[in-house]
Amino acid sequence: MWQWLKADRPGWMGAAGAVLLMLYGWVATWQPTSFGKTYAVYGGVFIVMSIAWAWYFDGFRPDRFDIIGGVVCFLGIGIILFWPRA
Repeated sequence: MWQWLKADRPGWMGAAGAVLLMLYGWVATWQPTSFGKTYAVYGGVFIVMSIAWAWYFDGFRPDRFDIIGGVVCFLGIGIILFWPRA
């Protein structure tokens, strides 16, 4: 979608992007845990992957606070998914 909107790519790329975004949202509903847990885990992974993407593709060099924040997100994912509950 971004390429179609911002980089003047053909319309079929925008349509393909829209379909992929719909599928991306739909896949989360297949998970065996509650949707709330799945969405929370997705959020944590999204944050960490955004930092990695910016580092690899955009030349952004994360500082120690970016790294600490990513680690905190992964710790949160572990707590949400694996902390023993009654």
